[in-house]
Amino acid sequence: MTAAGDGPWLDDAAGRLVRPFTVSNGRTRPTVALDLMSQVMATGATPLGYLGPEHAQALERCRVPVAVAEVAAHLKLPVAVTKVLLADLVDCGALTTKPPAFHHNPTDRALLEAVLDGLRRQL
Repeated sequence: MTAAGDGPWLDDAAGRLVRPFTVSNGRTRPTVALDLMSQVMATGATPLGYLGPEHAQALERCRVPVAVAEVAAHLKLPVAVTKVLLADLVDCGALTTKPPAFHHNPTDRALLEAVLDGLRRQL
């Protein structure tokens, strides 16, 4: 039995039915430099060639600008695998990327405190 909206790739009792790195054909390095906080967004271009169901799910999630980490969480895939999928979509022109706004100072104290505050609210 599959969880609602997860399709045939996730089973309530067994968990993920396809190993995560199978999704990326065993590739672990994306062709595009992506950070956890990099923003990705669909361009509206139709990808050429065959893309797997995870590519389609990622593309659907990227109709609005979204962080790479959020896409990984939504897909329930490791970030390394998600970066490969997103890089595939960038390579075929279906996605565009931009670095996070704080790219010049990734250890900004205010940002780290906001992340910590958000994590505390989740617990």
